Amino acid sequence: METYLILGGAGFIGSHFCDYIIDLGQKVVCFDDLSLGKIENIQHLIGNPSFNFIKSDVNDINDEDKLKGYEINTVVHLAANSDIAKSHSNPDIDIKNTLNSTLSILKFMRNNGIKKIIFASSSAIYGEHFSKIHEDIGPLFPHSHYGAAKLASEAFISSFCENYQITSWIIRFPNVIGDRTTHGVIFDFVNKIKNDPTKLDVLGDGQQDKPYIHVLELVDGIMYFYNNYKHHKVNYVNIGVDTSTTVIRIIEILKEVFEINPKINFSGGSKGWIGDIPKFHYDLSKIHDLGWRASLTSDEAVYKTLKSLK
Repeated sequence: METYLILGGAGFIGSHFCDYIIDLGQKVVCFDDLSLGKIENIQHLIGNPSFNFIKSDVNDINDEDKLKGYEINTVVHLAANSDIAKSHSNPDIDIKNTLNSTLSILKFMRNNGIKKIIFASSSAIYGEHFSKIHEDIGPLFPHSHYGAAKLASEAFISSFCENYQITSWIIRFPNVIGDRTTHGVIFDFVNKIKNDPTKLDVLGDGQQDKPYIHVLELVDGIMYFYNNYKHHKVNYVNIGVDTSTTVIRIIEILKEVFEINPKINFSGGSKGWIGDIPKFHYDLSKIHDLGWRASLTSDEAVYKTLKSLK
């Protein structure tokens, strides 16, 4: 039986990851400061002998003894500032919560002889490209502080792998949606129409077109890659869906699911916010050739998410 240390384990993706690992019959140490995560996301796991929760900041992981006694086999690093727009006014958010959190856990791994890390990276590292984005495309010039911090994190993971015999699995994924989501266009729309179902204010012109993957499929894809691709010290992959969904299409599905017909007010411009990449599409040949493929289309993932949020 292996023990997984899941950083950000009470968050949106992290809590689903905890569920997945527990269902495999493995052990989980969930590490989260609850600044973005919620105890409700993991409440059903508390009391399970294979699950332990530690409330603490990842940046303090080397300053305390809370993890002593745990024989950790694999680190799953999901802790980060997950709101790209938020750090526009304060770049230090991504320095502290996205980049420094990675450095902190890498130092912890080096000091404690832990040799395996799964890292949640992002499509944001790529910047803007007008062809399908494959893993080796370049140059990489992120448009957001979040993307820059994720790219820098990848670089430090690479150097730590080379210097301290660590093996990494870097997962670059697009927009993730599903139950327990905490931010993003769907979360924003649902909150707005619950407050006033007669109108909907939309950032951008509605033509933003992106792939949306359901969180349960993302976690399954991550673990599939982790278990089936072990060729290098640094293993990296795009995980996503073949299709994409425009903001206008999200609004159509929202109206259908919630049975409403709000007045739509577009703010204009092609971007939802500064740092946003309004359109991109992944080349998923690497993960598909390995044998994994998402079962839900982007539109189906949107529909399933809206149904669960309703």
